[in-house]
Amino acid sequence: MKRVSFVALGVVALAVVLFSGESRTAEAVTCNPVELAPCSPALMSSSPPSSACCSKLKAQQPCLCGYIKNPSLKQYVNSPNAKKVASTCGVPYPKC
Repeated sequence: MKRVSFVALGVVALAVVLFSGESRTAEAVTCNPVELAPCSPALMSSSPPSSACCSKLKAQQPCLCGYIKNPSLKQYVNSPNAKKVASTCGVPYPKC
């Protein structure tokens, strides 16, 4: 129960950070980490990513370095599960 509460708190904190602003990359992709919400189950457990997750992850690929550099998002984007999700989706993990 304690783990579920911690995960829920983390998701809420992530949502607050995500809604706090968005940015644009040179490729005209709107960088919005909320777009990665379909990846939450795979990031928080060892379940495989959904096709919706992979689709969103591929669309947000140009934004990943920005997410990694964001102190509020780094722990989620830089986690072993995030790297596993990226690999499963065929998205190369960025070297920033």
